[in-house]
This record gives sequence, C-alpha cells and structure tokens, in this order.
Amino acid sequence: MSSDPPSRLPGWLDKRLQWEDTAEMKQLLRRGGVHTICEDARCPNMSECFKRRTATFLLLGEQCTRGCAFCNVSRGAPAPVDSREGDQIAETARALGLKYVVLTSVTRDDLSDGGSGHFAGAVRTLKRRIPSLKVEVLTPDFLGEENHVRTVMEAAPDVFAHNLETVRSLTPKVRSKASYDRSLQVLRDAGEMSKGTLIKSGIMVGLGETAQEVRETLGDLRDAGCHAVTIGQYLQPNRTCMPVRRYVEPTVFEDYKKTAQEMGFRKVFAGPYVRSSYLADELFPE
Repeated sequence: MSSDPPSRLPGWLDKRLQWEDTAEMKQLLRRGGVHTICEDARCPNMSECFKRRTATFLLLGEQCTRGCAFCNVSRGAPAPVDSREGDQIAETARALGLKYVVLTSVTRDDLSDGGSGHFAGAVRTLKRRIPSLKVEVLTPDFLGEENHVRTVMEAAPDVFAHNLETVRSLTPKVRSKASYDRSLQVLRDAGEMSKGTLIKSGIMVGLGETAQEVRETLGDLRDAGCHAVTIGQYLQPNRTCMPVRRYVEPTVFEDYKKTAQEMGFRKVFAGPYVRSSYLADELFPE
C-alpha cells in the first residue's frame, strides 16, 4: 500500500450538506445557547440528521485539553464549566421536538472528575424534563477512572458510548494521550455496571490500518461487551489534521459489517459516511 495520501475523493464520497435543511435547527441552537459536535466537527451528515430531528450536543465548552490528530475541535485552555448546559439542552431539545439526543464533550483532563458529574447531571435533567427522550452519552476516557464511569452510568443513559477510534497500532499516532487498552477497559467497566444501558463504540478506517487489524479491533470491542459499533471513513477535517491514507471501498465496509454481525454485535453501522452518532436513534426502533 502506498504511503502517499490519495489525491482526490472517489466517486462514492459525493455527499453534500444541504444548508437549507439546517437553517431552522441552527437558528434554534443559537437561540438556546448550545453547541453541537455536528457543527464543530464539520460532519457531512449534519443536514440529514437535523432533518431527522436528532443532534449531538457538546458539553463542557468548546476547548479540548487534548489534541487528537484526527479532530477538528479546538485545543486550548478550557472555560469554566457552565452549570446551565443541561437545562439549555433540555429547552432546545423540547423546542426542536427531538426524540433522541446524544451528549458528547470535549476532553477535560483539567477537571478532577473529568466532567463525569456534568454528564450525569445533564442526563438526569433531560430525563426529568422530557421523560420520553432517549439519551446517549459519548464520553471521553476519564483517564480510565472507574468511579467516573460509574458516575455516568448511575444516571442511567439509554446508551453509553466511548470511541476506540482506531486500531491498536495507530492509537499513539491518532489519539493524543489516549490508550487502546484503557478505552477497552472503560467500555468493559460500563458494561459491568449496566442495568439495561446499551454499550457502543466506533472506529474510523482509512488511517493506514489493515483489514486484519480492523477484524482484531472488532473482536476486542465485542470481548469488552459492546452491543453496537460504528465503522466509518476518516475524512480530513482541516489541513492541520492527519491525512487520509485510503478511501475504503463500500464493498469493504459491507465485509466489515458482516464480520461484526457474525461476532454478535446487535447493531452495526458501517459505511463511508457513518459517524459515531449517525442514525443513533435506530438502536431503538419504534
């Protein structure tokens, strides 16, 4: 495999944002004073998800204390935690008529609890104010502290997600200050604490991994107790992020999906435009 990044997008990566489909949601989001990772990460699925009335809200500010090589979120000195975020998200979710909310965050290694208490508070607020709402949390690794995972799990989210992001060999290059085994332990801890919460993770491909490494990673996630997994194409969000090494063919995604299903995952989302929260509400079909 060539080490040179591919020079152009292949024909199957032709999705374009439909900005007219995002205008109403973005106006209401700004009015509510909330932020979404959909916007900050420049997600290509934003118009589709906004049209489906789903959104992934960003907790704990917009400045991350890490600087992962794949991520578009800003790195820097974070602002103080805003205790109003849970209520603001609840108000916005109600105004938008959302049925499914994903809560994620920047990584806050500066906080004594990694932000776990803030996650838990937001989940409880949403559940109290909109009892019919399904809530998924997509958390950082909390530096592997089991008690911080427990804090979030005790709030009883419907889904606990933490992304492994990539294969073992690429983790030091792709994920700043992260550990492959630590992330697996976070998922394992959450699964052992679960009282009905689904456990989920996600990986990107196209970073230089091999197909065998992807299969091994899926096996590790399944062994860690994951019920659901997402597999999507890495797309370089800006010039300072690491380059794409390969645009993975749709047929390969189908092979990965089949492999994951055969391993026993309850739900597998695999495709070029799949992201960690893409079609998240399909975990709970009506």
